[in-house]
Amino acid sequence: MSKISLDEFLGMRISQRCEYFQENARLLALVYAQQLNRELLNSLFKLADTIRKLSESRKGRIFLRGLLPDRRAMLYFTQPSTRTFLSFASACHILGMNSSNVRDPATSSEVKGESREDGLRIFSLYHDLIIMRQPEGGFCENIAFQMLGWPGRKPIINAGSGMDQHPTQALLDLYTLQRCFAASGGPDHKRIMLVGDLKRGRTARSLAYLLTNYTSVELILVSPAELAMADDIKDHLQENGTPFVETDNMQPYLGKVDAIYMTRIQDEWDKGPKTSIDYGRFGLRSEHLKILKPECYILHPLPRRAEIETGIDNDRRAVYFDQAENGMWVRAALIAHMFAVDDKVISHRLRR
Repeated sequence: MSKISLDEFLGMRISQRCEYFQENARLLALVYAQQLNRELLNSLFKLADTIRKLSESRKGRIFLRGLLPDRRAMLYFTQPSTRTFLSFASACHILGMNSSNVRDPATSSEVKGESREDGLRIFSLYHDLIIMRQPEGGFCENIAFQMLGWPGRKPIINAGSGMDQHPTQALLDLYTLQRCFAASGGPDHKRIMLVGDLKRGRTARSLAYLLTNYTSVELILVSPAELAMADDIKDHLQENGTPFVETDNMQPYLGKVDAIYMTRIQDEWDKGPKTSIDYGRFGLRSEHLKILKPECYILHPLPRRAEIETGIDNDRRAVYFDQAENGMWVRAALIAHMFAVDDKVISHRLRR
């Protein structure tokens, strides 16, 4: 790639920016959900299934831990996180990779005035992989682009960036749908409802991007009008021929969808007084279960509040806790892919 400035890079369409973060079909960094095409998704899901199967035996776990024992990961999580942080830490452990972390800038030299850019450049000297979660949208892509010009270029994974992207959450969400619909051809030809804060919910935004990789998927976008899906996502859906319906009433669609992706209201982004939106209409209740299709699966990126009643947890269609576990396996698969040990995993499985 020719040398360009950060401003020139950011002036490109995301499809063009994606080209800077891969080499010979292998990811150098995962910044955008749009980097994950159908072929790569299928490969990562197969790899995640294989890692999961190998982990069932002691011999398999020992093999997996021998894949990356000489590699080190930095988890730079300066935004609160439970599942994403722990699943990445566990994914590193599965592959034998040591990890360090910074979870509070107050414990780093940022309190002395060091820029985050300088801090991350230092981290890249000590580690082979940077996994980062930031409240500031766009920061991860800026660092990932700068990293391409640093000596000893190290891969970066975007583990959540402001309100814009969370590609690995979308990856595990889609992996969950793939497993749920394994007997019926995967997510192709499914109608999927996304519910809640679709404007600021980076998980729903990233999942919408990934679903355009699938054939004849239809989306039902349910939210308060004030929190409707942003135009950039709707434009992407239209450009890729993915039909969608926007509504503030989920009731007419409950019996017609194949999956429901619930999200919480992202009020941590509110500035000033909280809004007076009636969120009660955007929750799933136990009485709704009898309306759903027998094979309609309920997902949630978690944490949840009142948008899913706890009485739903024991219904076999509620897969949000499985979804959280799936994150560990598919993130391990992603790391294995980025360090080019995926073929070793698959070939070891075939030899058994």
